[in-house]
Amino acid sequence: MHVTHDPAAAAAPEIAFDDFLKVDVRVGTIVSAEPYPEARKPAYKLLIDFGAAIGRKRSSAQITEHYAVEELVGRQVAAVVNFPPRQIGKFLSEVLTLGFPDAAGKVVLVAPSERVPDGGRLF
Repeated sequence: MHVTHDPAAAAAPEIAFDDFLKVDVRVGTIVSAEPYPEARKPAYKLLIDFGAAIGRKRSSAQITEHYAVEELVGRQVAAVVNFPPRQIGKFLSEVLTLGFPDAAGKVVLVAPSERVPDGGRLF
């Protein structure tokens, strides 16, 4: 899953803290990554391990500008794990891998600054 946002856009409307708690953002470790040449925009197919409670989930991520497939395995990333799966071409993306746009609008992954247990929830 990938969502494009305008970095110059105004902040989103204020929400209640309970609304924030509905979004389940977890940390996981990428266990496999492969090119996804059939995607409309350059992307990789990722398999991310979120630990015993959530397990392994698949994600299509448009991160080809800053990351090579071979450097992704073992990297921890943050992802929303409670959106419904989304069909991306022939690939079913189960989680939304999170990132921020760089100055050119290319995705830079969100990750903890130190290694943490897979499955940990953002708070």
